[in-house]
Amino acid sequence: MNVLRRKRLARISDQLEILKAELEDLLQDEEEARDNIPEGLQESPIYEKADKACDNLQDAIDSLEEALSSIEEARD
Repeated sequence: MNVLRRKRLARISDQLEILKAELEDLLQDEEEARDNIPEGLQESPIYEKADKACDNLQDAIDSLEEALSSIEEARD
């Protein structure tokens, strides 16, 4: 891979890192909100929806980490 394409991949990696950090912040906020749901509502659809959102956000973060790893391998 030539230098120009490596630089483009580096720029994409930087953007993905920023997006990953934003998703991690959102996940932290959503986990905090879920964890603060009163005990009596922890079997409710509200809790289940928040829990599913946390799972989906974690999946998105994992996918970005995988993409970043693949990009790094392509740059080597």
